[in-house]
Amino acid sequence: MKKAPSSHLRESWVLFFTLGVVMINFPFIHIFNKDILIFGIPLLVLYFLAGWPLSILVVYIFARILDKTEKDE
Repeated sequence: MKKAPSSHLRESWVLFFTLGVVMINFPFIHIFNKDILIFGIPLLVLYFLAGWPLSILVVYIFARILDKTEKDE
């Protein structure tokens, strides 16, 4: 039996949640916690300042796509 597109999108939320949790845990934080400045801003701060809006953008895009597929059904 073929799954509906909306159920496939709902399952992808688990993947993105897991990816988000991994990205804010020790290995990645340790990678970006260096004494490097980019435009006078520490690398770790830039990592968080780029990662946070990116995760919000992913949530927004998926919410819009999920809303469209539910309206079509």
